[in-house]
Parts: sequence; C-alpha cells; structure tokens
Amino acid sequence: MPDTSPAPARSAGRPFGAVLTAMCTPFTADGSAVDLDAAQRLAEHLVDTGHDGIVVNGTTGESPTTTDDEKVAVVRAVVQAVGHRAHVVAGAGTNDTAHSVELASAAEKAGADGLLVVTPYYNKPPQEGLYRHFTTVADATALPVMLYDIPGRTGTPITTETLLRLADHDRVVAVKDAKGDLFASAQVMAATDLVYYSGDDVLNLAHLTQGAVGVVSVVGHVAGRQYAEMVRAVDAGDLAAALAVHHRLLPVVEAIMTRTQGAIMVKAAMQLAGVIPTRTVRLPLVEATDDQVAQLRGDLDKAGVL
Repeated sequence: MPDTSPAPARSAGRPFGAVLTAMCTPFTADGSAVDLDAAQRLAEHLVDTGHDGIVVNGTTGESPTTTDDEKVAVVRAVVQAVGHRAHVVAGAGTNDTAHSVELASAAEKAGADGLLVVTPYYNKPPQEGLYRHFTTVADATALPVMLYDIPGRTGTPITTETLLRLADHDRVVAVKDAKGDLFASAQVMAATDLVYYSGDDVLNLAHLTQGAVGVVSVVGHVAGRQYAEMVRAVDAGDLAAALAVHHRLLPVVEAIMTRTQGAIMVKAAMQLAGVIPTRTVRLPLVEATDDQVAQLRGDLDKAGVL
C-alpha cells in the first residue's frame, strides 16, 4: 500500500531528500545477471513507503561485484521507475580515481541526480590524495556530490581538516557519515555548509538531533515510513516522538545490521516481503541461511515492519 503520510520537507538544505535507502541490487536466481524488473519494483516499493531518495550502486548494492555496464543499467532502470518522484543518487566511488571519473560520467548520462563517492579503499591514500580524488571526481560532472566517510570499510577516515577543504568545492555538498565520530561531524557542520546524512542506522537519531538533514539507511528497506516519521519529529522539535521511533526500531536494526552483512539480510527481508523474487548475492557474500531467515521473519513480524 502506498504511503499516504507526508514526506519530510524538501529544501535546498536537503539536496538529496531526507529519507534515502542504500538499495540492494536484485539478481537472477543464479546470480549471473541483475534483475532490472525487480530493481524497478524495489525502487517503487521504497518510494511508496516513505523514501524521497534512493542510493543505487553502493556497498549494499554489491557494487564491488557488479560490472560497469550493470551499474549503468541499474541507474537507468531506477530513474525510469521513480526518478519523477525521488532523488536517485548513484554510487561512483572506487579506489581508482580515473575509474571513478568514468563511473560518475556514466551515471550522469544515465540520469542520476547526484553521486555518492566513497573514500578510496585498500590503497589507503594520504589526505592530500583524498582531497585530489574527491575534487577530480566532482569536477568530472555537473552533479552534486555526497562524500561517503566509512573508515571501517575503507581503512582511511576523511579528516576534519580535509572535509573543511572539500567544503569549498561548489559541487561537494553533503557527507554520508559512517565514521562513528559524532563530535567530528558536529565540528564540520558548525564550520561549513556541508549537509550531513547519517550513514549508520545505529546512530540515525543521534545524527539527526545534532544537525544531520536525513539518513542513508540499510534498515530503511523495511522501515522507510518509520524513518520518515523520525525525521518529521526531529524537524518539529518533538524529541520524545523521535525517541519512541528509535526505540521501536532497535530490534529491526539488530536483526538486519548485527548478525551478518546488511546486504545479505535486506535481500532476505525484501524476499520475505514479496518485493524481490530471490535473496541471491554474489560471492564473496553468501545468502542468508534458512535459520537466519526464520529468525529475521520473527524479528520483523514482532516489530510490525514486515
């Protein structure tokens, strides 16, 4: 059933919307191809359940194991399905600046509204390398850029000093923060016009209450309406209402984010909900086991989100 409650207000201060999910990428049963029809149904489901933005080709979208052509096809499919109703942000970050530029340009041509650019991973560049990487990608298109700061996956944080420098770039407008350092985030928000999105479902409420404008969620696959409610409550200054939503979602966050990779569990959840036909992932990820799915079903049923 489509969501009939109002979405959080859009404004220039929310360049990508307020409630975004890092969408998983549905595959065919054998994992050999992206199921574009299922991707469109999933995108429509997300927008119908509280989202005003979708991030495709991120880590939850299994970007390390999708081809460049598949990434472009996903952007086109999702833009076609929901681009008139929601912001579509395309992951374009790799640990190769030239390759990231190619992905950014391809995403722009495919109709994306913005880019998510993660810190280069594994090669652990110095901060000057990060600065040049991000500005080079931002210079490659006319799209606004959301930086993705997640040192737990990349091995390298974007320091406060580097973020302050990047804030001077016209197209670097936002940060998806999964660094877990709320004080550092507050310092950047206080000193710049960069807008922050929580990139860690455990800290969504904490980020919102100190100035983040929205969330880029994994749990949002099953809790878009609830996160929209949380954002509206914080906007209205009703912390008690926002805290009540936060407490209701704690078991859901635990079920999806703490037992194995979130990408694995959200595919299982979306299959349980009848939105996508399979929970297939590509190696080195592995599908949720029957026992994990049974536990997930119980948790989601109990929380009333399935």
